[in-house]
Amino acid sequence: MTNILPGHALIDSLEIGDDALADISLILEKQRNFSMSIYKDKCMKRRVAIRMRSCRCLDAAEYCNLLRQSEQELDLLKKTLTIHVSHFFRNPSVFEKLRISVLPYLFQKTDTLQTQLRFWSLGCAGGEEAYSLGIILQEFFARELLHKSVEIHGNDIDADILLAAVRAEYNEDHLRELPDSIKDSYFIPNGPRMQLSSKIRRMVTFHHQNIMDVRSFEPCQLALCRNTLIYFTRPEQEKILSGIAHILPTGGILVLGKSETLVGNVRTLFTTVCPVERIYRRL
Repeated sequence: MTNILPGHALIDSLEIGDDALADISLILEKQRNFSMSIYKDKCMKRRVAIRMRSCRCLDAAEYCNLLRQSEQELDLLKKTLTIHVSHFFRNPSVFEKLRISVLPYLFQKTDTLQTQLRFWSLGCAGGEEAYSLGIILQEFFARELLHKSVEIHGNDIDADILLAAVRAEYNEDHLRELPDSIKDSYFIPNGPRMQLSSKIRRMVTFHHQNIMDVRSFEPCQLALCRNTLIYFTRPEQEKILSGIAHILPTGGILVLGKSETLVGNVRTLFTTVCPVERIYRRL
């Protein structure tokens, strides 16, 4: 017979009500200046439940009491609510499209007098997406890099995960989409983890910034905002997309996640480059 911890089945089936979520949100806002209101309730409830299970709390009231007493749990909850799981070359077909079509277009499009391109990985988490761009550039665009410098920037709201991105040490499962030749060229074993080469690390700058403030970010020619919008409510999605449109010049490229699309009036600011890979060009 499988042993079940007391209350485990109850927690698995527990539904967190709107009032309970509002109480938890208020605690986070007061104690950590973090607002849950811009995120979808369904996503927030699911992630709160993860922490409740970990703490063996049987209901939301018990968990709220824990949050009022534990600074550590407040930090763990905030991290759980904002964490994004990623790995190198996530959805390889997207990066193949970038390599074959988008990056050659951007290098060719920029004026001969313009010697710099800037790319943004928005909601970059542990840096895998930003570093994947760096690997592509080194592998396939070395000649272009002799004439144009490329800045790669990544932002995230979680300061701790950005520190991990700067360290650039990854478990093998983060490298599962990489061919052996790429792993051998750009990673070296460091204990149980793999360390990304300094050559690629130097190409990326990370910023502790909220994607809701993207309108104030440095202008860029390429913005990747993949698997991030899905966590936000519709008004916040429109605000983020409008901000991205603001920092992209005419002809700039936006890449969304496979389950995301343009919404609201922002749709009039872009034309579709590749509907399958969710790639759009700024009008």
